[in-house]
Amino acid sequence: MVEPAAGAFDGPRLARASLDEQAAALRAIVAADPDLSALVAVIADLGLPDGWLVSGALYQTVWNVMTGRPRRTGIKDYDLVYHDAADLGFEAEDAVIRRVQAATAGLGLAVEVRNQARVHLWFERRFGFAVPPLGSVAEALERYASTTHAVAVRRGAGGRLDLLAPFGLRDVFAMHVRPNRSLPNGPSHEAKARRFQAVWPEVTVEWW
Repeated sequence: MVEPAAGAFDGPRLARASLDEQAAALRAIVAADPDLSALVAVIADLGLPDGWLVSGALYQTVWNVMTGRPRRTGIKDYDLVYHDAADLGFEAEDAVIRRVQAATAGLGLAVEVRNQARVHLWFERRFGFAVPPLGSVAEALERYASTTHAVAVRRGAGGRLDLLAPFGLRDVFAMHVRPNRSLPNGPSHEAKARRFQAVWPEVTVEWW
């Protein structure tokens, strides 16, 4: 795979482009990145129900490509999510986590795996407020603390990448972190935004 050259993707222009052009640019960036491509393949090969690669590894890869930074700059982990309400026990989720760990062991990546059907069982302990059960990964994206976070990819029919982006892709290419106020996620939004600006000074933030 050939890594996109610095400057090959003009963020300000893409931020003003149509959603179709933005989606094509995102697909090209994911396809050119060996880490993201490998993880998308793992999701498909394991047949994870409603399985997607989501959030930071995607938009942060876009930011690295647009600003000419090395691959993996600032990426703490790679979030792989799925939705399976058939068994909400931790043991079932742990079995999937171990399958993914085995499949990704050679990649040298910190991969986080979560069943979105279980989020409501632990969310209040971690974030301080309760949420109702999620019906799908698409619904989960609508609750992410910032609109920029809400992006997902998976391998679809014929190998084409499917995308989810409930708030569009403008903020991703504009490198703008905008709060999603559907839940009281202010502390999470602001903590992540501060970290982003420390790694990518080009990022602008709409504070909570």
